[in-house]
Amino acid sequence: MRLDGRELVLGVTGSIAAYKAVLLLRELARLGATVTVCLTEHARAFVGPLTFRTLSGRPVLTDLFDPQSDDAVEHIALAERAAAIVVAPATANLIAKAAHGVADDFLTTLLLAARCPVVIAPAMDGGMWEHPAVAANVAALRARGVTVMEPDSGALASGLSGRGRLPEPESIIAVLASMLAPAQDLAGEKVVVTAGPTREPIDPVRYISNRSSGKMGYNLAAAALRRGAEVTLVSGPTALTPPAAATFVPVQTAEEMREAVLRHLAGATIVIKAAAVADYRVRRPSEIKIKGKRDLTLELTPNPDILAEVAASRSGAFVVGFAAETNDVAANARAKLEAKGIDLLVANDVSQAGIGFDADDNEVLLIDRWGGNRALPRMAKSAVADAILGEILTLRRAAGRTAGKASR
Repeated sequence: MRLDGRELVLGVTGSIAAYKAVLLLRELARLGATVTVCLTEHARAFVGPLTFRTLSGRPVLTDLFDPQSDDAVEHIALAERAAAIVVAPATANLIAKAAHGVADDFLTTLLLAARCPVVIAPAMDGGMWEHPAVAANVAALRARGVTVMEPDSGALASGLSGRGRLPEPESIIAVLASMLAPAQDLAGEKVVVTAGPTREPIDPVRYISNRSSGKMGYNLAAAALRRGAEVTLVSGPTALTPPAAATFVPVQTAEEMREAVLRHLAGATIVIKAAAVADYRVRRPSEIKIKGKRDLTLELTPNPDILAEVAASRSGAFVVGFAAETNDVAANARAKLEAKGIDLLVANDVSQAGIGFDADDNEVLLIDRWGGNRALPRMAKSAVADAILGEILTLRRAAGRTAGKASR
């Protein structure tokens, strides 16, 4: 893997792990990248600018209004030129500033102006990573599309042991490389993804729905696009922005989602049903708002089983379903996979805090129709999405299936 011609910014903050940024810079330069280093005031207490300037062969940015630096007053231009910004190490303070849009030095101003991919590699001591304030700031950044890596575990500078160590340079480079030069292993594939909840009207102002945020499905669509696929995203109502390169089909009800999926099924090689479709709808919704506070009886009727219908269509697509469980996850997931006749089922325990509905992380179990079970540890939903896509390709290769020629 080479990074020739890539202009990168390496932000370094005030952590004892700043010395590892020197190793990271050296490796990025060896891979052919042009790297501009930006040091915060406190970072300079650990490693001086001369070290970074010697290894990068470029001026080191330290002061937002340094009259000796041409770049110091051109932070917008630098943000526009950069292929990516990597902050390693990133302290809890830097993460908080970035999450809240504070721009009080060169690095934070650069982050606020950036429209390129941003990778943040945290380093902090004690129990700081688990603190609710840090968790909230990390979640806010991830929701905006910033890649915040998980810190490593082990001995910390304080003498304590726990999560908070800066990820190793090779791990940071692997994440960066996947963003700048993603594998095009889905080129030629046509992928249909469903996401979000459906809404089944009770009357013109009320509806039956669920807690799905759509984040998992949107991450799957974005990951498939990065890997070269043609993507159709059929989504119920969410607060998310769909990937610009996807064919976006907004729907409200389960019936609308069924019609949209079947309409786009022709030629699809992979269908991923990540949407949380309402199991029931009101048989006869009221055409006017129901007035008064009184006992109300609703007659419900089952919604169409879109997943089973797609699997039974024998369209040649590799079909993936999702199961949100609260108990007996593996057994319930296996039963659903067999009942629906699909190829792969992604199950998660939504009773666990911090994963599943409306969360930025997930922890899932992958169960396939060939008898395999694979557990994925808790990670960002963007990483889960790539792992699911990788599993699809692995299973299809093992079963001798090829894009557009699959048989069920």
